[in-house]
Amino acid sequence: MERETTVLIIGAGPAGLATSACLNLKSIPNIVLEREDCCASLWKKRAYDRLKLHLAKQFCELPNMPFPSNAPTYIPRKDFIRYLDDYVSYFNVSPFYNCTVESASFDHSRRSWVVMAKNEVLGTMEKYIAKFLVVATGENSEGYIPQNIPGLDLFNGEVMHSSKYENGKKFEKKKVLVIGSGNSGMEIAFDLSNWGARTSVVVRSPVSALSKICFSYFFLNFF
Repeated sequence: MERETTVLIIGAGPAGLATSACLNLKSIPNIVLEREDCCASLWKKRAYDRLKLHLAKQFCELPNMPFPSNAPTYIPRKDFIRYLDDYVSYFNVSPFYNCTVESASFDHSRRSWVVMAKNEVLGTMEKYIAKFLVVATGENSEGYIPQNIPGLDLFNGEVMHSSKYENGKKFEKKKVLVIGSGNSGMEIAFDLSNWGARTSVVVRSPVSALSKICFSYFFLNFF
C-alpha cells in the first residue's frame, strides 16, 4: 500500500499532535504515524501516578488551546492526558496507530521523502510519500537499564525502569534503591517514602539539597 501526503509526522506525542493540528488549521494535508496503539503513549503507559507537569501550565499548553484559567499551575498527569485527548478531537488529528517506521530516505528524483512503515496489526509493510518529514519521536521513549552492574544478575529482588513504576503501594515496608536524582528519581523516591518504603537514593554526581523552609527563605531574599 502506498499513501502520499504533503507532510508526514512520525510520533503522536504532544509535539506530533501540535504539528498536525497547526497544519490542519492551514488545510495542509498531513499524516501522523504512531507505533503505539494510542496518542501520548509516554503519558498514558509509562508515567507514574503522582506525576505532574514540571513546568507551569502556560509553558506546556499546545498551540491554539490554552489550559482553563481555573486549572492548577502544575497539571496532574490525568488532567494532561484528558487535555491531549480533547486537543486531538478538537483539531481533528487522526494518527495511524500501530505503525512502526522502519526506514526513511529522500528520493531526489521525486523530491520527496519515502518512508517505509510496518503495520503491526496486519503484519504488512506500507509506503508513505511526503514532501516534508517531521520526526517527533521524543527522547524518552525507550527505558534503559545497564546490564554491566556487578551483582545485578544475582539479585533476587525486582528490578524495574522508572517508566514501569506506577506507585509505591506494593513496596510498603520494603527496602527500595532508586538510582538517579532527576525529576523522576526524586519524585519516585518521595512517593515510595509516602507509601512506607525504606527508600535510598544513589546519585552519580554531587548534589545540593535544600529543605522547603531554606528554599523559601532563599527565594524571598533573592528577589
